[in-house]
Amino acid sequence: MSGCVGPTYNDIALPKEEDYHAQTSTVAKKNAGLFSFGQLSILAVIIVLSASGLVTIEDFLFTFVTSFYFFFLAKLIFPPHQNPNRDAPLTSSTNKIFRIYVASAGIVGLLVPICYIFEGMIEDDKNGVSAAAPHVFLLASQVFMEGVAATCGFSAPARILVPIVYNARRVLTLVEWIMSEFSRGSPVYGIGTGTGKDTGTVSSQRLFVGKVLAAVNLGVWSFNLFGVLIPVYLPRAFKRYYGSNKEN
Repeated sequence: MSGCVGPTYNDIALPKEEDYHAQTSTVAKKNAGLFSFGQLSILAVIIVLSASGLVTIEDFLFTFVTSFYFFFLAKLIFPPHQNPNRDAPLTSSTNKIFRIYVASAGIVGLLVPICYIFEGMIEDDKNGVSAAAPHVFLLASQVFMEGVAATCGFSAPARILVPIVYNARRVLTLVEWIMSEFSRGSPVYGIGTGTGKDTGTVSSQRLFVGKVLAAVNLGVWSFNLFGVLIPVYLPRAFKRYYGSNKEN
């Protein structure tokens, strides 16, 4: 998601057939370090959100349990292929359309929501902040885990399951976010009604931005999951992993 984190390409890239074959030697050099600057930046976001008390115990448990599950899959169920070319990244960062898609999704999914959260802290919009935080936390955790998967040499099936599992979970949190945003400013929870939804101190512009941001993210990540990851990259990953020896 962040411009510095290469492994996120497995999540939000648009499909392009010529990206199928990658140079494993280049990948190995890029993944030589344990953590890149981008991954450390994402880790900082995770720590800040956790320390601020905006992360629920359910999201903590989800991140913790799935981390062990991904390593279980990578080591026992889908171990690295004997042919290193089979485990090369499914996408390439050299494609212009791909780079635009990655940058756009990163801005919409991570950068703007982070700004929305910090601005909400200044405006004392507790409900808006608490509704947006789960998505940002889970997306940051996903990006970090994708970096770990690439660094540890996960096979193609194990690596593609990381964004799929996280994306599926985040769609649920995005539904909750959009429901929370659209409930504010309604006749029940209108501005200045004193119903405890904190809309009396929140500007109408922020309420509008919150609705648009939640709706756009739900659309983007639903398309990413159901239009890109599951129908395109999941079959591609298994085809490369279980394909005949004649295939590169």
